[in-house]
Amino acid sequence: MDTFQLVVMETSDIHGNVLPINYGTNSKAELGIAKVATLLKQERQKHEHTITIDNGDLIQGTPLTYHYAKFQRELPNPMITILNDLNFDASVIGNHEFNYGLELLNQAVKQSKHPWLSANIVNAETGEPYFGKPYLIKSYPNGPRVGILGLTTKYIPNWEKEEHIKGLSFEDVVETAKKWVKVLKEDEKVDLVVVSYHGGFERDLETGEPTETLTGENQGYQLCMEVEGIDVLLTGHQHRQIAGNKINGVLVVQPGCNGLTLGKVTVTFQKEHSAYHVVEKESELLSVEGVEPDSHVVDTIQTYEEAVQEWLDQPIGHIKGDMTVTDPMAIRLGDNPLIEFINKVQMDAAGVDVSNTALFDNYSPGFPPNVTMRNVVANYIYPNTLIVLKVTGQIVKNALERSAGYFELRPDGSVDVSKDFTTPKPQHYNYDMWEGIEYELDIRKPVGERVTRLVYKGKKLMPDEELHVVMNNYRAGGGGDYLMYKGCPVVKDIPIDVSELIANYILEHKVIEATVNHNWKVIY
Repeated sequence: MDTFQLVVMETSDIHGNVLPINYGTNSKAELGIAKVATLLKQERQKHEHTITIDNGDLIQGTPLTYHYAKFQRELPNPMITILNDLNFDASVIGNHEFNYGLELLNQAVKQSKHPWLSANIVNAETGEPYFGKPYLIKSYPNGPRVGILGLTTKYIPNWEKEEHIKGLSFEDVVETAKKWVKVLKEDEKVDLVVVSYHGGFERDLETGEPTETLTGENQGYQLCMEVEGIDVLLTGHQHRQIAGNKINGVLVVQPGCNGLTLGKVTVTFQKEHSAYHVVEKESELLSVEGVEPDSHVVDTIQTYEEAVQEWLDQPIGHIKGDMTVTDPMAIRLGDNPLIEFINKVQMDAAGVDVSNTALFDNYSPGFPPNVTMRNVVANYIYPNTLIVLKVTGQIVKNALERSAGYFELRPDGSVDVSKDFTTPKPQHYNYDMWEGIEYELDIRKPVGERVTRLVYKGKKLMPDEELHVVMNNYRAGGGGDYLMYKGCPVVKDIPIDVSELIANYILEHKVIEATVNHNWKVIY
């Protein structure tokens, strides 16, 4: 009996990471597509039959891609050049592909030597897939026919600027998959259906219990349970590392983000009476740790890299006063100039008078007297955008109580971080500090009863009083167990990276005064 082995490799959520560096500090980092490329080439040497797919969120996310989008559009897109050189078979549209507008995305698609697949992003007028092919067929002489279907989270209109998605309709992923998987099986007569979905899992992979509010942002579990005929589901969007799992017989994989790993699926077929049947399928993640970056990718990116490094080190403004971080815990225990400044930027961008933000980790250095773009990137490490929600006084209080759970008192009366915010991983980014309201958190009291003062515009904030609050998109979506925000009306969506907003604010004002109005404090 004839056997045939196929290896499918997946990248996802690369987010513009090419070289193994952290742009905030220029320190080395175990990530990036230059390292992934080395693994990719090694695997191709080992296996005769391979397919390579990028699962989306490729062209946005680092100073490199930002600088390209803003200042170098006349040049080829560096991320596409790399994928072309690496002979990728297909790309899938991710939600962040739209961040710089349709013109840049269409340029990227046009430059690519491979198709971009997204069956459920359709032309609003014609109903046809907007980016061309909904699927790709790979056939092998004396081997199986493989169908690759591309899908994208339908939740994009909740995040993206209207003008960036004009003329597009985002159809339900599951319904779209049912339609096209049937075409692949019945019309195209494929032996293997691979669905590459830029989205993740809404339920626990083992129990099927919901792990988030079922908004339709992630429908991976539903795809496995409700769509007949899927053999392999490549996923992304959630930045999780998943391998070795099957849901309802469907092999699933997700390779994290930023080029930390390469997703690898191995499928073994047997030939019976001129038809190929899947007899085995397994998945694993290949880590880039300790892997040498591919020299050709490094050389390809050099011109872009030199330009972005020069740009990162250009002065953009001056801080009058002290906005540095020496003690992260002290920053979280009482109002301080750095957090006050970021909240001011958010309020200015949103046109509202209440804001919250976080000190994301314990490594943020704050701003030195002479600020460069690199300093901005070092302090605001996530590609967040802003959303304005209409909330009630009660919701504000509930959110403050959630943040107040960050602290626990030691027996000696000193303050520590609660294990809820350190285990299984540090979650400093889930402790918010506010501007535009006055409040006190008394952490001597039990969790859930720690907000002892809450004032807005000089008066006690009443539970049913409504106000507009700006926060990052992660928090607005309920991220960090801030479930009280779920279902709150979105007043305004500002899909510009906060780091860009901070830089623009400094450039505009030139001199920033480090002020602190002591509108909040923690009592212990």
